[in-house]
Order: sequence, then C-alpha cells, then structure tokens
Amino acid sequence: MIDFYLITGFLGTGKTTFLKNFVRLFPRKRLHLVINEFGSVGVDGELLAEIGAVLDEINNGSIFCSCRLDKFEEVLEQILANPPEVVIVEASGLSDPTGIRRVLGDVRFASYHYRGAICLVDTPRLHKVIDTARVCPKQLSVSDIVLLNKTDLAPPEQVEEVTRTIRERWPDAVLHPTSFGRIEPAWLEDLGRNRTEAGDTHSRDLTLQDYTITINSQMTPKQLEHFINMFIEDTYRVKGFVELDCKLWFVDCVGAQVSIVPWQGQTPAEKHQIVALAGKGMNPRKSIRKAMEWYPGCIDKME
Repeated sequence: MIDFYLITGFLGTGKTTFLKNFVRLFPRKRLHLVINEFGSVGVDGELLAEIGAVLDEINNGSIFCSCRLDKFEEVLEQILANPPEVVIVEASGLSDPTGIRRVLGDVRFASYHYRGAICLVDTPRLHKVIDTARVCPKQLSVSDIVLLNKTDLAPPEQVEEVTRTIRERWPDAVLHPTSFGRIEPAWLEDLGRNRTEAGDTHSRDLTLQDYTITINSQMTPKQLEHFINMFIEDTYRVKGFVELDCKLWFVDCVGAQVSIVPWQGQTPAEKHQIVALAGKGMNPRKSIRKAMEWYPGCIDKME
C-alpha cells in the first residue's frame, strides 16, 4: 500500500514551508509530491525542487474541480506505474477538498492508503477569510489535523480566539499551534480520526478570480513593490518569479503584506510573471489596470 497524505490550507497559510518540514518525517522513503496551483503559472514546484522527491504539478484550477479532476486522476494512475512509498498532495489554497474520499474510493486507486488531511491555518488572518472564502471552512471540515501556523505573529489572545472559533464549528478538531510550518512526528498519530463522507465532484467556483501579469525587465524592484501595493488589498494572494536588474526575485504576498526578495534557488521555467488570486466581493481587475497605467513600459499584459 502507498501512504497518501493530503495537505490543505487557504492561500498564504505556509503550505510550501510546511511541506519542506513534512517530508523530513519520511527519511529514506520514496516520495512523490503532487502540487496543485489554482493559477496558470506554477510557483510552488520551483520552491520545492530542492527536496529531491519526484514531483508533478497540476495548474490552472483545483484538482477537485471538474475542470482539473481528470488530470488529477491521470497523475494518480501514472504514479502507480512506478509506485513510491508515500504520496503527498498539496491542494490549491482555493480548493474544496471534500471529495477526496470519493476520488480515492475508485477501484483504480485501491493501492492508495489514505492516511488523512492536514490543514494549515494562517492564525493572524483566519478571521478575514473564514466567512468570506467559501473553501476555507470546507478545508477545515475534512481535516484530521489543523495546524495553527504563524502563531509567532499573533498575540496569545488571538491564538485563543482562533482556537475558540474553530472549536465552535468543529468541536472534535485536533489543533496544534505552530510556527514556520513545524510539525512533530507524534502529531501524525491523530491522522485518520476524521471520517467525513466524501462529497460530490465540484464544478468551478465562478467567484474565484485568477490574473496573470507579465512584467518585463525594465521595471525595478522598488517599482514592482509600488505596483503591487496599488492592488494588493483587492487580492488574497500574489506570487511569482520576476527577473529585474539582471537578478531573479521571488514575489510572495499575502493579504496586505508585500514581499519581494532575491531568489537563489533553481531558475524557474517562467521568470516574468506574477499571479494574483482574488475572490467574491473583490475587484482586482480594475485596480490592476489602474496600477498598470503608472508603468506603461513595464507591464506587458494582464490575462
């Protein structure tokens, strides 16, 4: 049997950093990672390349949505041709994973042993998304373990408030506060306790918005920071790699926090695009277009 783990969490909760810690719990085991990004441009795969495990990326939609489910099932079948010991799936931050048991219940995937789901929570920001992002409570509802991540950025009373909020809705939730995506081996003993029934295949959530912005090398890092700040409030997440000033930069923005830092890792396949993700009640297209007017020679297109 192949142990199968599902990692969920809304945008910006720290799933990629968590994965780098999580894989260390399986020393000397053959790993296969499946990374799902809602945007059309993959970023997490570049960040995780250093792990050394076999990796598949599925972009441009949630693997649990009818628009990408066929691709997800195709990848799961391909993995069986050269089976690893452990499969870890990182679902998109905009995914609704309530159908995971239905997917793995297919006779084709009888070799997979579903160990359970781990959901990461951005402790300082949960109150902003739990009622406005439809998928956030769905991710929590199917989780065996909920990791309250980034507690180093939240005062104790906020950690208590987030704990209370989750327990009020899911009294049996297994919660562990943590920072920097750390996980203790003993916590894995809590996996498998959540037996939520599988949901139906989900159609695409039309409230989710995905914009790819192509940036040319004439822009400076300072200009890029100003550009993103002009529309960041209308997004959940902005992420990507950009080559500026003959250097490669990693853009990683959550909420209103803009981070643009030099990238020293493997050169990504795409180094001129950032992806902006937004949801219901947001109007990023208008604010992005307005920001583009400030830098007409630096932004090639938005699509």
